[in-house]
Amino acid sequence: MTFFRDFRFVRLLALLLVTPLLSSCSRAPSVEVLGSFFPAWLVCFLVAIVLTALARLALLRLRVKAALPMLLYPSLAAFFTFLLWLLFFY
Repeated sequence: MTFFRDFRFVRLLALLLVTPLLSSCSRAPSVEVLGSFFPAWLVCFLVAIVLTALARLALLRLRVKAALPMLLYPSLAAFFTFLLWLLFFY
C-alpha cells in the first residue's frame, strides 16, 4: 500500500511543478520608441539611471557625503526603476 501512496505523492508533486509552466502572461508591456517596441522595464531602467545621476548631482551640490556610494547609487537606481514601473505600468 505504501507504493500507491508514494505514487500518488509523486503524481501530485509533478502536477504542482508543471502547473506554473502552463500558465501564461496576460500581456507583456512594451513601449514604442522611434518605431521599435522595447520592454517597459528597460525604459523604466534607463529613466531611473538618469534620475540617479540627477540625485547624485543634487547630493554633490548640497555637499552631502554618501557613506557607502557603492550601495547607495545602485539602490537608488533600483528604487527609481520600481517606482516608475509602479507609477506607469501597474
